Amino acid sequence: MPVAAVGALSLTLALVLSRPSVPRFGRLNPMLGAIPGVLLMLAVGVLSVADVVETARTIWRPIVTVASIMATTSVAHRLGIFDRVTRSIEIRTRGAVHHAYTTVFVISGLTAMIFNNDAAILLLTPIILPAIRRLYPRRPYLVVPFGFAVFASAGIAPLCTSNPMNLVVAEHVGIGFNAYAARMLPAALVGAVVSYAMLRVVYRKELDDRIPARGAEQGSLAPMEDTSLWVLAIVVAMLASYPVLSYFGAPVWIAAVAGAVLVCAVGLRDRAVSAKGIVDGVAWDILAFLFLIFLTAMGLRNVGITGWLGRIYALAGEGRGSSIALVGAVSSFGSAVLNNHPMAALNALAVKAVPGDPKWRTLAALVGGDLGPRFLPMGSLAGLLWIDTARRIDVEIKPSEFVRTGTLVTVPALAAALATLWIEALASGQG
Repeated sequence: MPVAAVGALSLTLALVLSRPSVPRFGRLNPMLGAIPGVLLMLAVGVLSVADVVETARTIWRPIVTVASIMATTSVAHRLGIFDRVTRSIEIRTRGAVHHAYTTVFVISGLTAMIFNNDAAILLLTPIILPAIRRLYPRRPYLVVPFGFAVFASAGIAPLCTSNPMNLVVAEHVGIGFNAYAARMLPAALVGAVVSYAMLRVVYRKELDDRIPARGAEQGSLAPMEDTSLWVLAIVVAMLASYPVLSYFGAPVWIAAVAGAVLVCAVGLRDRAVSAKGIVDGVAWDILAFLFLIFLTAMGLRNVGITGWLGRIYALAGEGRGSSIALVGAVSSFGSAVLNNHPMAALNALAVKAVPGDPKWRTLAALVGGDLGPRFLPMGSLAGLLWIDTARRIDVEIKPSEFVRTGTLVTVPALAAALATLWIEALASGQG
């Protein structure tokens, strides 16, 4: 059974990362790449129908939430609402390139913190990348570095509401909103600073350019029409409600669905968008992949991975630097390979099963889960959404460049963030 489970995972990895060409279908997408591994697990008995039902019951909320955000963002983007964000970037493109790069990184990071990482990618990628292409028409090589600024700036979720899965795990082990923020804000800030510095190093050839942008600015835009104003108001209210709902323990998916229904209704009523346009704005294959990869993790749980993880995590004492480093490293690797959502679910079970206070191990696991997905494209839904969104606007993020940039940026950022957690543990008397 364990051999079959590992073989199924290896098959999924090989298909998703290599994306071989299939006659009449073109390049294999992540959803189709994950199907053979799940079928293999079902065939050998690693997975059962009950596991499929349990996975559906566990994961339907985040899937519905992300699908709703996709639909809402698609309508807002078609109405040109978020194009106005580019003005703050345009102003800074009239100097050295790194001024605009810093602005993009900061805007993206704040958006991910206040709302969540998926929202930041969905909102900003289709806005910023076309703007960079327009502003630097003779320097198309800048689009990919700016794309990585949007993706990497999300980093560690400083608030549990910044990543829905972090909220689930934190609540599972009894870490409240304020306790989470107090411990993770310093680690998130350090991780962001190191990530930015490493991006500047990785893309120093492209970004060390003092020639101002030559492309045309949009300048002042015409006042928005009533339809756009209504949609903007709904979007702002929906996104602003997430932290509040999460703080009081209410499900955020309700706000996401309600916002999507209202936005789509307004757009359809005024014929600003079509039903087909709304449906096409949702990456259904990515959502299906998330379900399938969670099923894969369930199979790994069934062959004893949770117990194995617990024994690994118990090797070092709670709060010690070795414990924080071990849990963070294992979690980052697991998140890169399995996807951070199922790895987070496995971590929640494994960490709580280890004797002692689970707080520091949980925080280390969440740091690893937030940063680990930068190593491989399949590591997070946010990463897959980013690649898919970029592809839709004709920006190709090659897997080889994703792995190269992700590794060079993430290794030092992960080490710095985990070191910050260890210092906090020392300061609290538990190091």
